[in-house]
Amino acid sequence: MHRRITVLVLLAAVVVSACSTDVAVAPRQAPKSLSLAISTDGSGNYVVLMKGNANVSQFAERVASLGGTVTYVHAATGFATVSGLSDAAAAQLSASGLGQVQQDVEVALPTQLAAAEAEVSDTRDPSVNSQANPTTASRYAWQWNMRLIKADAAWAAEPAILGDPGVTVAILDTGIDYDAPDLSGLVDLSRSASFMNVYVRPSTEAPTNPPKLSDDLVTSRHFPTRHPISDYHGHGTNVATQVSSKAAALAGVTSRTTLIGVKVLGSNGSGSLGSVLGGVLWAADHGADVANMSLGGGFPKSGNGQTVSIINRVFNYAKQQGMLIVVSAGNSGIDLQHNGNQYSSYCDAPHVVCVSSVGLTTWIGSGDATAYYTNFGRNSASVAAPGGNQLLNAAQTAALVTPGWPWAISPTNPLGNDVASWVWSFCSKTRIGSWTIPALVVPPAPQPPAVPNLTICSLGNRLTGFIGTSQAAPHVAGLAALLVAKHGHGQPQTIKHMIEQSGDGIDPALGRSRINVKNALGL
Repeated sequence: MHRRITVLVLLAAVVVSACSTDVAVAPRQAPKSLSLAISTDGSGNYVVLMKGNANVSQFAERVASLGGTVTYVHAATGFATVSGLSDAAAAQLSASGLGQVQQDVEVALPTQLAAAEAEVSDTRDPSVNSQANPTTASRYAWQWNMRLIKADAAWAAEPAILGDPGVTVAILDTGIDYDAPDLSGLVDLSRSASFMNVYVRPSTEAPTNPPKLSDDLVTSRHFPTRHPISDYHGHGTNVATQVSSKAAALAGVTSRTTLIGVKVLGSNGSGSLGSVLGGVLWAADHGADVANMSLGGGFPKSGNGQTVSIINRVFNYAKQQGMLIVVSAGNSGIDLQHNGNQYSSYCDAPHVVCVSSVGLTTWIGSGDATAYYTNFGRNSASVAAPGGNQLLNAAQTAALVTPGWPWAISPTNPLGNDVASWVWSFCSKTRIGSWTIPALVVPPAPQPPAVPNLTICSLGNRLTGFIGTSQAAPHVAGLAALLVAKHGHGQPQTIKHMIEQSGDGIDPALGRSRINVKNALGL
């Protein structure tokens, strides 16, 4: 069975549900996923770090003899994932001396705050976009986050600094709504992949009969013209938009950077350590200069040395391949620097940029207010970036108003009486809001499968707002992409240092600085 690790990500869960069908898309052949699509609660899954002299074929034969299957293997690092093993068989595999065998662990995005939604009916035709001037995006007025980090200074430079299509950022998340107006044409589907061939059911989710479908099965059965990275959750689409966007409705830090989707979390926001680490290796091997991981978790260090060594091996390989990894610090409000025996994944992994969160608490105040949920830690958090915050009520806001206040943005909340300073994106058209579980039938008649139901977002004209360190991290990934375009590929530690040293002063507990795009680019 999977042990459950709660991902420290504040996921804004959209509460609207509907029973829409998939929107029309141009017919295309969906690329094959990495392995056969199956649905299971994830029992019998293990991650393995093979010894340096282990033979991959010999290893696969040994796993098969024990009743298991090698679902993924990366020869260069010796990392593999295995399914179908009993506990006794896993113990035999470990005793065989072929490598370290560790039970896979489930990770999940907790639902902590309802998201905002808005309709956008005046977005330009996707063929007429604002890539050359992202400030003309139809909802740019809502983007306090881009103004805070001075991304607009890069767009206004001569010549404009908009990102380079030759630079790639991998989004390790729930997938990407790759043909949304802001993202259409920016996602390289030929290098994108889904690792969600298994439906991982968290312990907080009641089992169903029949079980819900893995994302790969949802694609093959219900949306066969869609690429396997289609986002059935919504989180990954929001994250991707902050990195690179054509700015039909909302700007990203860049507007021309290439994205690749690496789906490591499913429609319910759950995945496994094995899928995440496999996704890191996929991104590193497919030309990603930067990987954004707005996910994480934690586990006790004691008794989990093998898990730590597996994570370290994978992240060290990514650095050797020249890929910078940007991770979210998490949303539990804890001090990572004084976290006792806890391993914080992935801020404790080597070579990463760990991002804490700041945000507006009033529409007339500073965007650098510490986010109420953010994890922090001097020497643990690298930098801070805008992830959103809880807004004060009208009376609290009025108490802060003083004559001559140097308002950096409009004192009027563009959405009226709201509760948070959201970070916006299009809502994924294929977001699953509910499942229809058919009534059980009497054997031997076949049991009809569970059926996913889409939300109103399937109309393609809905925006959604999230808050969390999940949203902070991709701002940093976008800045990293601009720096790679300026200074060249294959220098992850140099780029990390530039990001940390060029930002604005911030509470040291949140990192070395709050990122500043203008300063980082020397404008």
